[in-house]
Amino acid sequence: MSVGLLAVVDDILSAALKASAKAAGVVIDDAAVTPQYVQGLTPARELPVVGKIALGSLVNKFLIIIPIALALTAFAPWVLPYLLIIGGTYLCFEGAEKVLEWFGFGHGHADEGDRDENRLVWGAIRTDLILSTEIMLISLANLDAGMGIWQTLGVLAVIAALMTGVVYGAVALLVKIDDIGLTMAKNPVRRVRHTGTRIVRSMPGVFRVISVIGTVAMLWVGGHLVIANVGEVGWTWAADLLHGVHDLLAPAGGVIAWVGETAISAVAGLILGLIVVGIVLGAGRMLGKRVTLEEGHRKPAAAQH
Repeated sequence: MSVGLLAVVDDILSAALKASAKAAGVVIDDAAVTPQYVQGLTPARELPVVGKIALGSLVNKFLIIIPIALALTAFAPWVLPYLLIIGGTYLCFEGAEKVLEWFGFGHGHADEGDRDENRLVWGAIRTDLILSTEIMLISLANLDAGMGIWQTLGVLAVIAALMTGVVYGAVALLVKIDDIGLTMAKNPVRRVRHTGTRIVRSMPGVFRVISVIGTVAMLWVGGHLVIANVGEVGWTWAADLLHGVHDLLAPAGGVIAWVGETAISAVAGLILGLIVVGIVLGAGRMLGKRVTLEEGHRKPAAAQH
């Protein structure tokens, strides 16, 4: 009995590791995107906020994504591309907003205190819902076709827990590494003290890089989701263009081809995102709401330590 159970567990873990490897790129994107949502918080609130986002990510995966993905795969698989198009468009919208912030513009919604923290948390959980959906759907698509429903559920549950732990463990380390540097800077050992000082001084630049990577990741993943799934519902010209670029650059090497595909997806995502931002602003004005663009109000977290 125990041997059979161990064999089942081993099969689930092996299938989970094999399937989740295909989603590694999105996992990296998720880890790069999330630190942006704790920028501007006090050091004491960083880990609690990361914890709230991680809990929201688990809720996304276990209570929303896995049940809906299994149900739709079984009964209405044709709906999935449309949901991914909507999710990809939202990521493009979020990425375009952040690009506008780089140029000194942001939507006027500066809340303070707990309301601001709650807004950041819910914004991160909404973004996680889309990224987690792609992670879980990629993993689901790479499972063996003959796998039973309970084994499939077990594999997806392992992937959900594993990915959440990896992503938010990395995020927690990123947002607290400057505190680690501050502690090291107070160490009586000179070499340790100098290393800590260098860590603290480098963190504003690190967070700026992470912010750029996270924004590009939003645009890339969002643009790719839209392009790929628009092709799935019959509009294949965008996907054909992407494949054409890949085939054109493939002789130069796999990395070059990947960079070319990624760049086109990101540019397409930015264009789509800016269009959606314009629609949102126009709709707000038509409905009589005052929607303006003003200077962005977030500062890198490291700058507040």
